[in-house]
Amino acid sequence: MDIITSLYTNLEQGNYWDATITLKRNEYLTLAHSIDTNIYYIETGSLKISILLDDHEHLIRFGYRNNFIAALDSFITNKPTEFYIQALKKTTIRVIHKEHYLQFINSNSNNQLIWEMLLQNLILQQMEREKDLLIKSPKARYERVLKRSPLLFQEIPNKYIAAYLGMSAETLSRLKKS
Repeated sequence: MDIITSLYTNLEQGNYWDATITLKRNEYLTLAHSIDTNIYYIETGSLKISILLDDHEHLIRFGYRNNFIAALDSFITNKPTEFYIQALKKTTIRVIHKEHYLQFINSNSNNQLIWEMLLQNLILQQMEREKDLLIKSPKARYERVLKRSPLLFQEIPNKYIAAYLGMSAETLSRLKKS
């Protein structure tokens, strides 16, 4: 059983969820400059995490079914996030508030280990993303992300993937065909 499934199963068995919400397409879950310390599990749909710099949106991460997502900066610091989290299509998510999540994590050593492993994986994913940004070749960036996250290409519309990869939608389309 993978880490995400283990975490979800343990939360489900302990009945830790605080709410279930459904977002409409393009609806925001989190706005920049707001405090959001919740953790979310995506049951259906997909979301993007972005930041606005110099009036230009930069895509940071995606979240899609059977994955967790959070404004991690706000979760860790209890301060306003710099990020927007927005639904790309109708999305249903489970919500757990930080205080309940911390109770869950601290309830036993197995939950603490799962959380630690999840954070380690997140750090490694971020390092891979940083490497992606340094690669000049669109084809190499595309191939790296495809190998690492094939489900991304099934869950996320091409225009967002292209922006995430730093290329035009036309270039991405050409690469997918070759």
